[in-house]
Amino acid sequence: MSPECNARLRGKELEKGESASQETVRLSPLPCWKHLVEEEYRGRIQEIVREINEAAAAARAESLIPPLGSDGVRAQNPETRPRKIKKSPAPFFHALRKNVRRALWEAYGAFLAAFREAAAQWRAGDRDAAFPVGSFPPGLPFVTA
Repeated sequence: MSPECNARLRGKELEKGESASQETVRLSPLPCWKHLVEEEYRGRIQEIVREINEAAAAARAESLIPPLGSDGVRAQNPETRPRKIKKSPAPFFHALRKNVRRALWEAYGAFLAAFREAAAQWRAGDRDAAFPVGSFPPGLPFVTA
């Protein structure tokens, strides 16, 4: 339990910074760029940051919504709830592309078919039925003495 939560439960007010602790963050290069010299590595990172900033600026210009800025962000209430909430169910698979989602559906269908076939063999008494990887056989019926 955090010191803040502990203090709240006891009805105590903590002074600003009383529960703060110091952490050290050590950054390491991305594995795919470990072979680069430090200057080249930093250059690539700066290029990525520049591209992100340009894309964000273009999106802001297109949407005509001005950025909040640091004061605007701090002025927001972190407990504000959205006015409208999506009611649609979550997708079974999150995928970037439609063909990947379709491949996942097909793989799941093949898995389900293999499981159902093995379960039918299992129920018929074949205890050596091969279930697909990642599954387990259904429970056996209760046997009385």
